[in-house]
Amino acid sequence: MLSSTFLWLVAGVILCLMELLFPTAFTEFMMGISALFVALISLVLPHSGLQIALWMVCSTLLVLLSRRIFTPQRKSTTLEDKTEGETLTEIPAGRTGRILYEGNSWPGKCSHESLTIASGQKVYIVGREGNTLIVLPQSLLEGE
Repeated sequence: MLSSTFLWLVAGVILCLMELLFPTAFTEFMMGISALFVALISLVLPHSGLQIALWMVCSTLLVLLSRRIFTPQRKSTTLEDKTEGETLTEIPAGRTGRILYEGNSWPGKCSHESLTIASGQKVYIVGREGNTLIVLPQSLLEGE
């Protein structure tokens, strides 16, 4: 019969190696580290139910901690930043169109519901609602 320490060691190594094959933003790796930690604890804590509970708690805490550490902080886009984009399609009044921003196509909407922005116009990104960029035409801001 295999000892629980050996099983936790094998599980930990497999989970850590799976992160190399199937990247999951360190989730599998943190679960593997937790399993290796429980393998050490299993030497003094033989009850398997407590080991599983400890593994679940450690995995959850490590995954949450890794998200805080490895997820870059996003800066908010404000009007002072003068972040520029360009309309790929017309943005009808009160509707969405497409914006080219940082090399990617994004849904975009004009912050003035009554304004239509033509295709190919330079715009300033002044906000965001979900993944939709809120924009103002460059001509409107430069006219002020």
